[in-house]
Formats: sequence, C-alpha cells, structure tokens
Amino acid sequence: MTRYVAFLRGINVSGQKLIKMEELKKHFMMPGLQNIVTYIQSGNVLFDSEEKKAELLRDNIEQQLAKQLGYAVPAILRSLPEIKKVIKNNPFDTPVAGEKVKLYVYFLSAVPAPGLKDTLEAFSNELEQVKVMVMGREVYLLTGSYGSTRFPNTFIEKKLGVQSTARNWNTVNKIMEL
Repeated sequence: MTRYVAFLRGINVSGQKLIKMEELKKHFMMPGLQNIVTYIQSGNVLFDSEEKKAELLRDNIEQQLAKQLGYAVPAILRSLPEIKKVIKNNPFDTPVAGEKVKLYVYFLSAVPAPGLKDTLEAFSNELEQVKVMVMGREVYLLTGSYGSTRFPNTFIEKKLGVQSTARNWNTVNKIMEL
C-alpha cells in the first residue's frame, strides 16, 4: 500500500471553484482509495492505494472530480517517499520564522523538455530566486510575497510546458506529518 498526495490545481483560489474539504473528501471515496484525509483549503488530499501507476490514479481522480463537480480539476500526484525527497532536495537555505522571504514548491505534472530548466532559472533576480529540479519534477521559489511574485503558476506552466501547482514550504512539511 502506497500513501499518495493529490495536489489539486485551481480550487479555492481567489474565491473561485469553492469546495469544502469534507465534500472533496467524499469525491475521493472511490474503489481503490483508502484512508482519505484532506489538508487545508488549497486542495491537498492524502490517500492510500495499492495502485502503483500514479498516472492511472491521476486519470481516475480527475475523471471523478470532473463528473462530480462539473469542471476539470487537474491533479498532480506524489507518493510520500517522493515528498520526502522534495524536502531533502531543497536547494535553498530554508527561511526561518520572521524572515522576509518564503519558500514555495511547484509540483509539475511531468518532466519539462530539456533546456527549459535554464530558461526558467534565467528569470531569477535579487528579489526572487527560482530553481528547477527536473529529475524530481519540482520548482523551488524563494520570494518575499507569492501574491506579487513574477513567477505565478501560469508563468511556470507557460515556460515549462507542463501543468503545475504551488504549495508553501510549511504545507509541504506538514503533509509529511499527516
């Protein structure tokens, strides 16, 4: 049995596509998924499954959500061992409470095409730094404010040609505790 996290893209953001976590949890009650837990309103769902093919799980989840909600909700899956690697592979010194910068992780749906990593990292500047961990399908962003970042989700997706969804560092670490 593998523990997975489904990071859902675009729900409960800026008052759009609102869904309560209890309702979301019910939508994940489908054959093959067990021990379903949601974490905060940004669309993080943990579950156990014997299915080893994450792509198949993702497709089933996205179809179920589209059927139940009436709109597409992209899901990006990671196993807990993969999340552990995300934490271990953080290329930055982790900010401490009170610092003016915050760390975010973008989870990518696939490995971007070769060469795009350097293109994205070239946009780093003295206020914001971005690192792409292509083998792990993650982008790390160190920024003062995600709300005013030059690296919104749509920018990452456009530059890398894959879907992504961002979570702050505290959320990524808290998921390992659930």
